[in-house]
Amino acid sequence: MEEEKLRQEILDRVKELYKVRKQKEKFIPGETKVNYAGRVFDEKEMVAVVDTALDFWLTLGSKGKQFCEDFAAYLGVRHCLVTNSGSSSNLAAISALCSKSIKNPMKPGDEVITTAMTFPTTLNPIIQNRLIPVFVDIEEDTYNIDASKIEEAITEKTRAIVFAHTLGNPAEMDKIMAIATRHNLYVVEDTCDALDSKYDGKLCGTFGDFSTYSFYAAHHMTMGEGGTVCTNSTELYRAALSIRDWGRACFCQTGEANPKGACGHRFDFKFEGLPEGYDHKYVYNNIGYNLKPLDIQCAMGIEQLKKLPKFTERRKHNFKVLYDCFKNYEDKFILPRSLPKADPSWFAIPITVREDAGFSKKDFVTFLEDRKIETRMLFAGNILKQPGYKDIEYRISGSIKNTDQVLERTFFLGVYPGMTDAKLEYIQNVIHEFFA
Repeated sequence: MEEEKLRQEILDRVKELYKVRKQKEKFIPGETKVNYAGRVFDEKEMVAVVDTALDFWLTLGSKGKQFCEDFAAYLGVRHCLVTNSGSSSNLAAISALCSKSIKNPMKPGDEVITTAMTFPTTLNPIIQNRLIPVFVDIEEDTYNIDASKIEEAITEKTRAIVFAHTLGNPAEMDKIMAIATRHNLYVVEDTCDALDSKYDGKLCGTFGDFSTYSFYAAHHMTMGEGGTVCTNSTELYRAALSIRDWGRACFCQTGEANPKGACGHRFDFKFEGLPEGYDHKYVYNNIGYNLKPLDIQCAMGIEQLKKLPKFTERRKHNFKVLYDCFKNYEDKFILPRSLPKADPSWFAIPITVREDAGFSKKDFVTFLEDRKIETRMLFAGNILKQPGYKDIEYRISGSIKNTDQVLERTFFLGVYPGMTDAKLEYIQNVIHEFFA
């Protein structure tokens, strides 16, 4: 009883601390920085994290299990695997598709259709698994893979299509899935920026063989760091689980209570080169990693997931406010477009400065940044122009002129739920000031 009393006192003080900090928050136009993204939370996340820390369970445990169940239920998928980042999720997903433990693995030299307008860790696992990326162009104003260009890039070596729903804007999933079905290709949806976005009424990340998510502080919900891999295939789930958990053959969860393991045959297996009955927990059938998050992070994620619908509602509102502002100057900017079947939960608003605008991207971005409004580039632009990718093996299908345009003239502004009406008004005033 004494411990319960002390714990409650600590948690009550945590709630008080949150209120004290919240009262100190103040926005002063021109002085307070307007971040493009950030954590949006209340005392519930703080209490959940501290409460879990007091148990001092230092690795993945019961909160991770609960979060995976909650997240899978939210998406309506069978399997959810929590990781330490969206980047690790991509690595686990692509590596699982190359695992000899699945029936039809990809092999070194196989081709993967993707885009050069990308975030590095969407592309990196393709390179790391010795697959050959084949780059097709993006659409100028959706910034997504151009589905009309995919089929002409397919050869007898093509095995997969890997792409992101850019900044929360859903790609043309009906066309992509139809192509994948015709050619028997794997599909991996990088949904790190598109949690809660929908296409034709269905959540992004629920179409392909794998989907990946990020819970970095800038994303739709946060664990600080963290991510998930989701799939409806038990075979692919177990391969990804193995990659995440050091490459081991065992599919027991951390802290498995059954001494014989989840399969009931922990000491009954026979493997060539190993003693008969060698502990299945120490049999490795993949080259894997340790990509697990902490239970503390998952405790935060449980509370964040409950807020996701409200976060999405606010993101849509904020996007519309800034879109309507930029629409006054659409002779100067290419405005973002979503497809008729798409219902984006926007991560940010991408803007491209027209070639004949009379000013450069640098001119406009510098003007905003000087007035404490954060901007970001659309990730790597054309990643093939980045120093680290000069010597990779790849193929380009057709022209990638729209990708190059992003490198030269595109930036984005945030629309995250912490963007208050006062901040939105200030951003609009600064945009108008630029043209005054």
